[in-house]
Amino acid sequence: MNKKQKKVFIRIIIAFALIIILKWIPVEGYVRFALYMVPYLVIGYDILRKAGKGILNRQVFDENFLMAVATVGAIALGDYTEGVSVMLFYQIGELFQSYAVGKSRRNISELMDIRPDYANIEKDGQLEQVDPDEVEVGTTIVVQSGEKVPIDGVILEGSSTLNTSALTGESLPREVKAGDEIISGCINMTGVLKICTTKEFGESTVSKILELVENSSSRKSRSENFISKFAKYYTPAVCYGALALAVLPPLVRMIALGLAPGWGDWIYRALTFLVISCPCALVISIPLSFFAGIGGASNQGILVKGSNYLETLASTKCVVFDKTGTMTQGVFEVSGVHHNEMDAEKLLEYAALAECSSSHPISKSLQKAYGKSIDRNRVTDIEEIGGNGVTAKVDGILVAAGNVKLMKKLGISYMDCHSVGTIVHMAVDGKYAGHILISDLIKPHAAQAIAELKRAGVKKTVMLTGDAKNVAEQVAEELGIQEVHSELLPADKVAKVEELLKQKTEKEKLAFVGDGINDAPVLSRADIGIAMGALGSDAAIEAADIVLMDDDPLKIAKAIKIARKCIRIVYQNIYFALGIKGICLLLGAIGVANMWMAIFADVGVMVIAVLNAIRALFVKNI
Repeated sequence: MNKKQKKVFIRIIIAFALIIILKWIPVEGYVRFALYMVPYLVIGYDILRKAGKGILNRQVFDENFLMAVATVGAIALGDYTEGVSVMLFYQIGELFQSYAVGKSRRNISELMDIRPDYANIEKDGQLEQVDPDEVEVGTTIVVQSGEKVPIDGVILEGSSTLNTSALTGESLPREVKAGDEIISGCINMTGVLKICTTKEFGESTVSKILELVENSSSRKSRSENFISKFAKYYTPAVCYGALALAVLPPLVRMIALGLAPGWGDWIYRALTFLVISCPCALVISIPLSFFAGIGGASNQGILVKGSNYLETLASTKCVVFDKTGTMTQGVFEVSGVHHNEMDAEKLLEYAALAECSSSHPISKSLQKAYGKSIDRNRVTDIEEIGGNGVTAKVDGILVAAGNVKLMKKLGISYMDCHSVGTIVHMAVDGKYAGHILISDLIKPHAAQAIAELKRAGVKKTVMLTGDAKNVAEQVAEELGIQEVHSELLPADKVAKVEELLKQKTEKEKLAFVGDGINDAPVLSRADIGIAMGALGSDAAIEAADIVLMDDDPLKIAKAIKIARKCIRIVYQNIYFALGIKGICLLLGAIGVANMWMAIFADVGVMVIAVLNAIRALFVKNI
């Protein structure tokens, strides 16, 4: 409990003890009233103050006003114990709610702990702590054992073990060495690392994550918006209903029936009606359920940008995947050079130089296979043709490196490859020079991820890729993906997603999972976009609605299960709260329900709904 919660808890104990003591003190009249006002003000002074402020600010109708009117009315009728008890139990309910929110917030605040306080820069043999915002791209920073990595970069010197649990939810440490890329927010556990920064602090992974989490509460679900609107009209309606219940029946009895009006009885019923009708259970538990769901997901390394996306994800029936970097590791290796007219090493040299300006994994694999430093002065007239490949002049000789489409575009006859993998066809000085075979490894959990999605009720799995048909079909078959479309340009992927969106029903939602810059338009177009966060591009993360921090496709099924659990809890709370309140309101209006039943209908229902909402946090073994 925090300081505020402890204070409320002490007030509850004091008020409860005073009520018990007063039960045994035989006093009447003004003395009894004065004595009962002590526990009433101890437990309810803040509610009365909030109600007063609401009246002054012309925002009358809220739960504080309902509680104030109901309790003051009960005391005015002489029901001191009931009046004080209503306020006492209301505060107990509020304490439960506060504790639940705090518990959910702690999951998110654990994520917030990844925010670095400083960065170490070496000056004259001494480490100087500076604000991470002040560190420029290309600066060498030092991260000592036990410190957070403040900015994304590449390790220049040192090896260590990283704790990435705050980012990915993965408890196993990650080994890193010189040359490895490293993202901010990790904790350096063992060695000392020298890192060359590749991004500014504001653009680094840790800043992006914090921004996503901080903005998640602003994107409300339809359920939350409905409850907000519902409470806006519901509360004034029940206030006027209670007033009518207090005034109209006595007037009818007195004027039309010639009976005693029974003001006290009907006012008591109206007050009971007010306590029962308080919308706390709905107003508190629904946002709390979503908040807990987002908190539980973040604890597992799944960042959800808003509760509206949880709601959409729960209805997902079709999942569309990119291939490279999403279902495969994106770690390409040259596995052969075929049909080459020149020495294989020379062909690789031409390919590496032509691709030297590209950051595509295939380009990097060619540069890696070449294994020598690249002299960019040898390369001119570089032209990257989207979805085709690259043309460039190497030592003044025209070199083309790309897929079949590029060869056709240049009017160069080529040789097919019977091996499965990504084929880079090469043309040197306008003549076909052979092709390079590049293989990609499937992610360890990719096949299991597809199986889990099917078990989670996903009807259709689709893969879209720019790769060759034989490569795409083999990967799809290995993974158990039902439908595959290959040799697609970025624009083609958008068109395919448009087609798939037309094929589904309105209630069914489509999710797209990707990681590259070229996936950003598709991520934006899908009902729900899921990006790989660890190795994914900034553009993909920005465009996505959900970010998987450890790039594990198995987390997609987990995210869907979390979303469905959260939505189930939301609807359970709505039906339970409205059902109980409806029954108790009817019983209150006909005089069957008393103030104690009203307390259960308000506070009891709220406590049960809040405890149910907390369940959305527990998603580890889902």
